[in-house]
Amino acid sequence: AFSYVKHRVRRLPDTPEKIGRGIWAGVFTTFTPFYGLHFIVAAIIAKVMRGNFLAALMATFFGNPLTYLPIAAISLGTGHWLLGQRPQSDVTSLGGKFADAGRDLWGNLLAVFTPARADWHGLANFYYDIFYPYMIGGILPGVIAATTAYYLSVPVLRAYQNRRRKKLQAKLEQLGKPQPRDDEGPAAG
Repeated sequence: AFSYVKHRVRRLPDTPEKIGRGIWAGVFTTFTPFYGLHFIVAAIIAKVMRGNFLAALMATFFGNPLTYLPIAAISLGTGHWLLGQRPQSDVTSLGGKFADAGRDLWGNLLAVFTPARADWHGLANFYYDIFYPYMIGGILPGVIAATTAYYLSVPVLRAYQNRRRKKLQAKLEQLGKPQPRDDEGPAAG
């Protein structure tokens, strides 16, 4: 999958800078807590930055099962630090907040159709202890990672596009030269 994405990004029909801005948008998006909406967020950011839409979508694969845990840890840690909060130290507390939020979502959905009362306490705790610090804390590392990806990708894309252009030009020149036919023998001069 990585190899496919790498080759596909290289062959996008845009300037290296526009593709790089799309890559910036996609990488930055992986540092947001909007799981399930990363394609949409990346597309919006790419449009605002006048970046390549497809590059933005493909760059969201920077966030994957191998990178989401470190991204979440860095974003949450940075968010708690910026907000002056004490970070959640144990995984059970963190998992409990997710469980409470899920239970509230399910209970509140049922409350719409039954006489049960809606309770937003678990969701509110999740928002203030997890979601908001993640969203705020993801900005700084997201900008750093996305900017690094931009400055690494633009020269690579430029070199690849120049090399590809030269190969295509050589092929066109070779096709443009008259080739000797078999019945004439070698071309004279």
